[in-house]
Amino acid sequence: MSEQLKNKNVFITGASSGIGEACAVAFAREGANLLLAARRKERIDGLTRSLKDSYGVATHGLELDVRDRDAVERTVSSLPPAWDHIDILLNNAGLSRGLVKLQAGEIRDWEEMIDTNVKGLLYVTRAILPGMVARNSGHVINMGSIAGHELYPNGNVYCASKYAVTAISQGLRMDLLGTNVRVSSVDPGLVQTEFSEVRFRGDKTRAAEAFRSYCSVLARAAKKGVIKGNNADRRKSRAMLFLAREAKAHHASATASSNCSRKAWRASFSC
Repeated sequence: MSEQLKNKNVFITGASSGIGEACAVAFAREGANLLLAARRKERIDGLTRSLKDSYGVATHGLELDVRDRDAVERTVSSLPPAWDHIDILLNNAGLSRGLVKLQAGEIRDWEEMIDTNVKGLLYVTRAILPGMVARNSGHVINMGSIAGHELYPNGNVYCASKYAVTAISQGLRMDLLGTNVRVSSVDPGLVQTEFSEVRFRGDKTRAAEAFRSYCSVLARAAKKGVIKGNNADRRKSRAMLFLAREAKAHHASATASSNCSRKAWRASFSC
């Protein structure tokens, strides 16, 4: 357990599964207090109980859709006194919809990705960041993607939304110069979570086919020594902990983020 994170209030969006859930477990092991937000209330309730029982940490579950600006503002402004100061914000909520050429894309898919990945991140950050600035202390960690650095076929709008996260993270660092509020980002590659099932709206067969097609390419790359490793969710959670523990100033934060992102890019492909 790290004394640096013990009793820190950590707010995680999209915490009900995948990387968000893995990060919640990782922060719980470090003794942090956890505010866990997601749309699926039953999952969040189960996770908060499990982490409290397993690690003895304080937990508070929130049913929250980050796309709903009013709900975000209402939720943050009405947090109980013990939870109304957020030390670390992990903007993890995000999704992809569809995998087609732009001219064949569904506008509802575009809106959902932009509303979640970009506007939702902004809503939550805008609600929490003023408190950090007022206390002159805090850390914002944004979940980006290698799709925010390199496009892939048929990824058009999803990639654009992750490029936006990259720009927001860089802009925040500039905006917060002169304060002790830090900003970092982690940009993972392919991870076997519910991501593909969400992308294909619950079509598990198509999701599995898409993942296998990626894995066949990655397996060939692994044989050549280009990539290696597994347990990608846990690696992402370790990257979050590294940033939360070690980034001491804006320059250090930006450097740590960049280094971690490159490592995640190289190491996160697993099947």
